[in-house]
Amino acid sequence: MRVGIIGVTGYTGSELLRLLFLHKNVEITYVTSYSFAGKTLAEIHPHYLDIIEPVLHSFSVEEAAEKTDLVFSALPHGKSMEVVPQLCAAGLKVIDLSADFRLLDAALYPQWYKREHSAPQYLEKAVYGLPELYKEKIKKASLVANPGCYPTAVILALAPLAARKIVDWDTLIADAKSGTSGAGRTPSQALHYAECTENFRAYRVAEHQHTPEMEQELGRLAGQKISFTFVPHLLPMIRGILSTIYTGLNVETTEEEIRNVYREFYRNESFVRILPSPFLPETRNVYASNYCDLSVKWDPRKNRLIIISAIDNLVKGAAGQAVQNMNLMLGFKEEEGLKAIPLRP
Repeated sequence: MRVGIIGVTGYTGSELLRLLFLHKNVEITYVTSYSFAGKTLAEIHPHYLDIIEPVLHSFSVEEAAEKTDLVFSALPHGKSMEVVPQLCAAGLKVIDLSADFRLLDAALYPQWYKREHSAPQYLEKAVYGLPELYKEKIKKASLVANPGCYPTAVILALAPLAARKIVDWDTLIADAKSGTSGAGRTPSQALHYAECTENFRAYRVAEHQHTPEMEQELGRLAGQKISFTFVPHLLPMIRGILSTIYTGLNVETTEEEIRNVYREFYRNESFVRILPSPFLPETRNVYASNYCDLSVKWDPRKNRLIIISAIDNLVKGAAGQAVQNMNLMLGFKEEEGLKAIPLRP
């Protein structure tokens, strides 16, 4: 199958290319870059030198329709909503890695993304691309909204409990830490080396744009409207997310019973690993992989459950999950091109 990447020079676009290059069922036939059109990929990312060096194009829907069967849009938030409707109208399957089609309510975009949605009619058509929850819908989809990195880590950590409707949402706090690549490739003062190294800080406390995405999907599972506190932090490392979630439950239980709930919920999922006690997730154990590692710990003194998850934000939190979605949409094995052992940095 012929695939294209719109916005290949960003971190997620480049990671997509790396994964797709090794995928035995697809051919990369179209790549674009607004900023570097006319250059070769190796001029921007020298690690591709003598391996794969396509000439970068400016975007053209006609060219995309002629050369591809499925397109990944790795454009920034707010840009995909301009391009994706054109690709869908041309009859292409599309996986969008921005947040532009993740929320069902168009009214949330001005509040959380500071812009009106220019194609709200596509919000209901898009399938939320978390395979562990929506596998059958993704198989039939023509437009998939690839989840954000923080939401992937938090939703996978809470989905088994939300589906059982045993979470006390009023007590829930999600505390997440991400490497700097989660902010994208565009330079900013906050992401300069001198600002990030030997430093650890919270940001967008109680107002991060991924909050409504998490509440939407967990609310679907819980069968009710929910809200909770989410606090993201920036770690002085390149990639990885570690989430620590604290919550009360509305049932009496034990740690082993809770762990069994997770094992049962994810029993057929290749990329979610439930760690046995006393092991806890670490970002280095999922580095450059499509795995999500999960662990639970019950604190009997406070009647509080602690859930910890770890993912690589550029793979399971972005490009790897997009390839997982592609595999489902095109009828390939879900694990194709993704069953690599995590690297140990």
